[in-house]
Amino acid sequence: MQSRSHIQLLVDALRLSRFNNLIIIFITQYAGSIFLLNHNEPAWYVLGDFRFFVLVLSTVIIAAAGYYINDYYDIKIDLINKPSKVIVGHTIKRRPVMIAHTTLNAIGILLGSMVSLWIGFVHLVCAFLLWWYSNQLKRLPFVGNFVVAALTATTLLVLLVYYHSVDLLTMVYALFAFGITLIREIIKDIEDVEGDASYGGLTLPVWLGIRRTKWILFILIIPFVSSLVVFLLRVQNQYLLYYFGLLAVPFLHFLYRFAYADTKKHFSYLSRYCKWLIIAGIFSMAILKL
Repeated sequence: MQSRSHIQLLVDALRLSRFNNLIIIFITQYAGSIFLLNHNEPAWYVLGDFRFFVLVLSTVIIAAAGYYINDYYDIKIDLINKPSKVIVGHTIKRRPVMIAHTTLNAIGILLGSMVSLWIGFVHLVCAFLLWWYSNQLKRLPFVGNFVVAALTATTLLVLLVYYHSVDLLTMVYALFAFGITLIREIIKDIEDVEGDASYGGLTLPVWLGIRRTKWILFILIIPFVSSLVVFLLRVQNQYLLYYFGLLAVPFLHFLYRFAYADTKKHFSYLSRYCKWLIIAGIFSMAILKL
């Protein structure tokens, strides 16, 4: 009986860390290194780099700490938005969650500093922003959305710090990750508007209403898509152009569904759809090996 409770505790701890998202981060950084920054080298060149493994591990740990602190501060809001998924305060008490957050951040920053002082500094800034976001920024209109999108892009941009490189392709993918994440975060705010409004969260949909927020998102999509097209044309990789051309089809479908979305269920679906778009973008990196 006791072993079952320990297993359940471990499962809840993994759920709290958004384990699926951590796997995506792990794959993204390895894919970025193998297909973008070392595309002329065999995969084992990156897989055998222990320092790079430490970098990826530290990134994943910092992200997990961010998810922990986010749920720590969002207990009351989550009880309204997603009561069946609340873990903090139920199966795991609040104090252990805060201790885990602090410990994970310390380990992540230390591991990053072992790779290089610059990596350690980047992870220190990311850890602080994740805490600030959870504590305050996510309750401000647009600011929190922008910070999360920027941190997602940093998952790839930190590779440039590691390799001391300025790589256009990596920047293209960082822009793609930034744009899709920004869209997804605003959609999540629309999905969670009831809970945010109940506890003083001043997100875009709470501040301006859902209809105006949707128009703002459409306006933001224009420069995002335009910038992505310009970068892709500058890269001059025909396979990549074809792939993203095909990816435009599900993206247009997303825009169509978003235009007519008006229920929590609709916006929840669109949030998951954005995650699949990000995964599709990651897989496109393999084309660069052709």
